[in-house]
Amino acid sequence: MRLAHKVVIVTGSCTGIGRAIAIQCAAEGARVVVHGLERELGEEVVEEIGSDRAVLHIEDLVAEGCPDRLVALAVERFGHLNAVVNNAALVASGNLHTTDANFFRKMFEVNTLAPFLLIKAALSHLSERRGGVLNIGSVNSWSGEPDLLPYSVSKGALMTLTRNLGDTLMRENGVRVNQINPGWVLTENEARRKREHGLSDDWPAHLPKVYAPAGRILKPEEIAMAAVYWLADESGPISGQVVDLEQYPFIGRNPPKDATTIPT
Repeated sequence: MRLAHKVVIVTGSCTGIGRAIAIQCAAEGARVVVHGLERELGEEVVEEIGSDRAVLHIEDLVAEGCPDRLVALAVERFGHLNAVVNNAALVASGNLHTTDANFFRKMFEVNTLAPFLLIKAALSHLSERRGGVLNIGSVNSWSGEPDLLPYSVSKGALMTLTRNLGDTLMRENGVRVNQINPGWVLTENEARRKREHGLSDDWPAHLPKVYAPAGRILKPEEIAMAAVYWLADESGPISGQVVDLEQYPFIGRNPPKDATTIPT
């Protein structure tokens, strides 16, 4: 039980990668604050984990005071707080021509500012336990796809936040801050986005090798297994690190749009 006796907040954990992380943390012995916007789905996650080991908080992460309420719930229900997983994110298409200032601000508010504020709200409790923060970024942090401009920039900013706080918080508070950058993951939301873009339901079976050398894309559970390492004591004092989780070297490998299609 690599996370025995630990208490972890996982934002955006009603679905997708966050859901998989919450469930895997519980399987490794942690007690979990499940968070998101989809109450019914969140209740299903709590039921799967067990109401004695998980509690649900439904609220928009950018709502005033939400980070403080998440931290207070963790401490009130489970007595302390060891770790925060900043997984919640807004994923939406946009480029220079289709992105206005309000959309850009919203992307930063959800993907960069909200994680910052949750770290800030949790810091005193994390310091008491020499705990940790795991930010869930994206390989798009490095430059991004043409139609994911605001999303990519927000995740790049999150990566800089990780690097900066990974240094300062370890030295000043003994708190580790690290990040994993997943590549293409087959989540419910990704499947929905592809349907909205006109792809058939069996699109994962027809992926061009240039995008999926292994013949498939990543599963949320595979990201969750990697997350446990960064939340467990076995990662020791490692801090300020960013690890890409993709099946090929992402930097410098930006296939042209005619690489036998699919991304959209």
